[in-house]
This record gives sequence, structure tokens and C-alpha cells, in this order.
Amino acid sequence: MKGPEDVPSLLPAFRDVLADVRPAVLHAGPTQSCGYLAALSEFHPFLLMSWGSDLLVDAERSEVWRRATSVALHGSDLLLCDSAAVRTKAHTLLGYDDSRIVQFPWGVDLKEFRPGADDRGLRHEMGWDDSFIILSTRSWEPLYGIETLLEAFRRAYAKEPRMRLILLGGGSLASKIERFLKSNKLDRFVHRPGVMPHDAISAYFRAVDLYVSCSLSDGSSVSLLEAMATGLPVVVSDTPGNREWVVSGKNGWLAPVGDADAFAGHLITSIRSGSSARARISQANRGIAERRADWSRNSEQLRQAYERLAGA
Repeated sequence: MKGPEDVPSLLPAFRDVLADVRPAVLHAGPTQSCGYLAALSEFHPFLLMSWGSDLLVDAERSEVWRRATSVALHGSDLLLCDSAAVRTKAHTLLGYDDSRIVQFPWGVDLKEFRPGADDRGLRHEMGWDDSFIILSTRSWEPLYGIETLLEAFRRAYAKEPRMRLILLGGGSLASKIERFLKSNKLDRFVHRPGVMPHDAISAYFRAVDLYVSCSLSDGSSVSLLEAMATGLPVVVSDTPGNREWVVSGKNGWLAPVGDADAFAGHLITSIRSGSSARARISQANRGIAERRADWSRNSEQLRQAYERLAGA
């Protein structure tokens, strides 16, 4: 599906699937695609799951997207969201009943994403044993501010040439990224290993010194929570969702959306902050993750939502 306009054509086949499966609860998202389709099916009980940017950004992209958002929200029995920013937007858009909102961060596997040594030897493999390595795990799409990140890295690297950058993933901006790196003679200092299976990503978190995300919008970003669970300092966009997790200067740094100079400044601050300061941040972020982002605990709230709907 490219957008909400493609959804109605899928409805007959989806209704056939529902008739065959006869689920106790229909759980669907993001809002304007699978959530919209679920609402059009008129199946109940229906749990709509926001993915963050679907309500924070896409909901007002055009009249077609606004209508799909309205249909999905009105057609749902409960709304699942991961941040106060998304919850507030649901109120703002349609006055969605607060008693029908279930809010909790999706969370991470704290056994998989944990502080520790570079157990796969990735730093040595890349020849970056003595470098200061920055990691981005976001898709190479406009929403995730990848161009802002590249420009920030270019400026920061000019002042701190010990910096290196790992860009996991891929996306529609790949050719533009490659041109930028080559034209600025940075391709040797930016490692692009491609899209990784999720169970391989934790090793990259343990191999680096800093996590960065320049996204235009986020709810409670799972990538951010994975970084915090691994004990990494973080530099992220100053958005309402990220402010629920990061206090700038205490457990990371916040930069205005799209401000490459501010991001570069924080990258430089981090490399110059010293090992003791980074150790304090590491301990603080791991503690936050243990208290608030433990999937083994947070998933219980999802189970309760299912039971609430199934028993309705």
C-alpha cells in the first residue's frame, strides 16, 4: 500500500480473511494503512495501534490522509500508543476518549540490549579500534533526517577527525547518501553494512560510543530505547516524544529538528566529554530502560488490553 487511497480495493479480500480466521481481537496499525483497512471492515473488537509518526505527521498530510485517520480512530474500540505526544495528538485531532487509550512504550529485550564489550570484534574488523564511533539505525528516508545527520557528521568530523559513523539500514535516499559521502571524501569514515536482521543489531550498539537520530518526528522510538538499554549516550531530535526520555545535558543531548549545526555541536560535546561523564550517562540510561522500557513487563499491558476487548 502506497497510501490510504489504495486501501479500499483490499477490503473484500481482507473480509474473507477475517471470516476464515475469526479473530477474538483485531489488532492493526499504522493508522492510515492497516488501521484504516481494519476500520473499513467494521470488525469488532478492533485495537488500533499508532506507530507514532502516523498521528504526529501523516494525519494532516492531505484531505485523503485526514479522512483515513478519522475513519480509523472512529472505528476503533481502543487506541494503543507509545507516548504522551501521540496521546495528546489523538485528543487534538478528534477528541478521542482518554478512557479508550492504552499508553505504554513498546520496550526492548533487556537481556539482548545490554551494556558490554564489543563481543563480535566489530571495531577491529572495521579498523576503528581507537576511533569514536557514532551509530544510526534509522531508515534512509526523509522522515528520519538522514541528510541532517550527514551534514552534522561532516561538520563535526572536520573538528574531530577521530569520529566515525555507522549507518545501518537502507532506503530511498541511498544514492543521494553515496553522492554526499563521495563528494565530501567521507566514504572511508562512514560504514554502511546494509540492512541487518534484528538479532544482529545489538552487537553494533555494544561496539560504538554514541547513538544519534535526527528524525523529524518520534513517539517512543524503539531504536532510542535500544541505545539507552545498551547504556549509550544519545543525541536525538528535540521532539515531544524524545523529551519523554532524554533531558539534554543529563542523559544525552537534544537538537532542534533539521539543525545540522546543533547536532554537530552535540557530537563534538560528546566526544570531548570524557570517559567518566559518558560512564555516568551510561548508568543513567540503563537505569531508565530497566524502569520504563522492559518489554517483558510492558507486554503485560498489551495482554490486558486484549483481554479487555475480548471480554467486552
